[in-house]
Amino acid sequence: MRIRATTETILCTLLLLFPILSTASESPLFSPDGYRIARYRAPLPAAPPAGKRLDTDQLVELRSAEKPLLLDVQAITLRPETEAFGIAWLPSRERWHIPGSVWLPNVGYGRLEPRIFTYLKKNLARLTQGDRNRALVFYCVIDCWMSWNAVKRADALGYRNLYWYPEGSDGWREAGLELVPGHPVALDSESL
Repeated sequence: MRIRATTETILCTLLLLFPILSTASESPLFSPDGYRIARYRAPLPAAPPAGKRLDTDQLVELRSAEKPLLLDVQAITLRPETEAFGIAWLPSRERWHIPGSVWLPNVGYGRLEPRIFTYLKKNLARLTQGDRNRALVFYCVIDCWMSWNAVKRADALGYRNLYWYPEGSDGWREAGLELVPGHPVALDSESL
């Protein structure tokens, strides 16, 4: 037995689905304060929210001239157990990043839980030794908004010599430059 869809049935179905479809398509990509909060893997804008955009050649030159602090912000899973069991990162695979980088995972999300925000603030202060004019280069992988968000957040925290390398470790590798295994800075109750 074949069921034939009538125009009326199709229209009723579409009307029932419309609220679901319109809600999904209207979900915001940015928070009210301008951080990307959804679809982190997407084409990036031409300009950073603060500081200067770097291409690979410019980053190579900057590394020679200024010795910037390279900050890898690639996200990874945080073990979901409570602090009683210890807080730890759970990388699903090895992360390869630019030599000399410091890996601060998850600081590029648009909305940071308080302990991750504290982790970022404390590590930036420690790594720069309180020098808010120290050159900071934020990166992740290609087409990842996490580094864009991290630059914006560092600017909001008062850091002034900011750089954004949107090609990230992918662009570095494509240029035939060396990558090394990365290890995330520990997130534990002592660091908070």
